[in-house]
Amino acid sequence: MNFRIIREPLPTRGLPLSTIISPEYARPVDLLYGPMAKIAVDAGEALLLAGGPIAFRALQLIYRESNCLRVQTVTVPELDSVVLPIGMLQCFINSRPPMWSNSVPVIMGIVNVTPDSFFDGGFFAARDDAISRGRQLAAAGADILDIGGESTRPGAIEITVAEEIDRVVPVIEALANEQYRVSIDTRKASVMHAALEAGATIVNDISGLIYDSNARELLANYTCPIVLMHMRGTHETMHNDYHYSFAPIEVYDELSERLAAAEMAGIALDRLVIDPGFGFSKSVSHNVLITAWLTMFHGMGRPILFGASRKSSIAALSCKEPAQARLPGSIALALSAFELGVQAVRVHDVSETAQAFAVRQAILNSL
Repeated sequence: MNFRIIREPLPTRGLPLSTIISPEYARPVDLLYGPMAKIAVDAGEALLLAGGPIAFRALQLIYRESNCLRVQTVTVPELDSVVLPIGMLQCFINSRPPMWSNSVPVIMGIVNVTPDSFFDGGFFAARDDAISRGRQLAAAGADILDIGGESTRPGAIEITVAEEIDRVVPVIEALANEQYRVSIDTRKASVMHAALEAGATIVNDISGLIYDSNARELLANYTCPIVLMHMRGTHETMHNDYHYSFAPIEVYDELSERLAAAEMAGIALDRLVIDPGFGFSKSVSHNVLITAWLTMFHGMGRPILFGASRKSSIAALSCKEPAQARLPGSIALALSAFELGVQAVRVHDVSETAQAFAVRQAILNSL
């Protein structure tokens, strides 16, 4: 069953729904940038989104019923008359940890030490090629180098833990010794441990710490940031589980469960980053909808990482281009995420993304 969305204005007489019961979700809308954001915030007409440079003038309050989502839009000055769940507004406006609080999103550059990744598989499978690629991406503007040794494209062959460690650890050691900030892209606790001991300082897990039952216990003993991505199933089975009543809401709920499980295991909430999982167990329309609703995910109070680089949805929305011809769509998605306030993007094309951000930022600052 799919949810219908019913949009309701606040009534001009009588009590609005939002003054009687609390919404389950909210979505900042009517976003402002640059000087216009500052003027509106100073006038009490807007609030800063996640403590960053973007402001919002209204919240869509979302109430889930049996077969629909009821949505009311409330302006910032009207929020005093609205019943919100405890802490909801603070999650939207509180600043994120310093490493995720730049004026433009942090750029995480992808280094796949694999023979079979969907875009660059085999290009950097050799140790020296992967190290050189990491240096190139850092010079091009990558703030973080995300090192992965296992392809998670649909149909990829699963490799052993030992093989994955053999692929990534020498690359991580070399780049970490050169003072680059390195993350490890893996689902496996043993690989996480080896990578962290080799010098990685961030863990990026596409399973949200549910694939390996030992991952949460392991990471509770470290202090590094951890990216929890949303997906259903594994990369072998994820395309069998496409059904959502309304994808943004269900992805939000399932990510919330991942956050709660990590916190229950002793992992401090301020270490966690969320990724809605563009392209993982989602159809093209789901990916588009989740991107459009990214501001809702700020309601978790955590930094957001967005990764859509070179993915097949770009081709599906355009002219069926191969991965090598999807750079324009990748930039369009990264810019959309930037304008919706995400704190980081994961990309193959670092210099092009950094250039697009610099130009867009200059325009936004001149509005």
